[in-house]
Amino acid sequence: MSAVEVSRADLTDDLPPYPGLDLDRITLVEGEAALAAAGGALRAAEVIGFDSESKPTFRKGEESTGPHLIQLATDDHAWLFQVANAEVHPLLREILESPTLLKVGFGLGNDRSALKRRLDIVPRNLLDLGEKLRGPGHRGTVGAKVAVAHFFGQRFQKSKKTGTSNWATRRLDERQLRYAANDAHVALRLYQAWRAAHPDA
Repeated sequence: MSAVEVSRADLTDDLPPYPGLDLDRITLVEGEAALAAAGGALRAAEVIGFDSESKPTFRKGEESTGPHLIQLATDDHAWLFQVANAEVHPLLREILESPTLLKVGFGLGNDRSALKRRLDIVPRNLLDLGEKLRGPGHRGTVGAKVAVAHFFGQRFQKSKKTGTSNWATRRLDERQLRYAANDAHVALRLYQAWRAAHPDA
């Protein structure tokens, strides 16, 4: 059975924390060298983790101008792309629209429409793990926290303060870098764990 069966009661503080990526394995893509390194690593992969972050909206009727940050992760590295930086757009388009490179993540429904609206990018070959991991009789989707507890026996910590911070800022702090990188990287690790457990899925 491919469904993730972990109740919220199992998500206790007794679980050891999920370690995540160290800063030396996270790159905010700026400049030709970083862009070339990101392109080489992403093109060489068969599957990558994918997520995006947007500056939150607080007023009723206010429309989001996101995504402001796009995160792509390989096995050992996470690459962060600020959408305000036009030099990264061609690579983002190439990777996200590739029909052969699988992009995996959680809650990707909004990403499709936001990328089309903001960058005129139509992502292809996306797999939403939140939908894939739920059982046939389950409502809603499975989140990364539940999946990490199920597959790794660990607690995936997500700071609400960081998650609702200003992702449109030019200078992201260390907490934002780690938060964003691990959202994409954990999706890839969970996909790999799910496929190992269910090779015929």
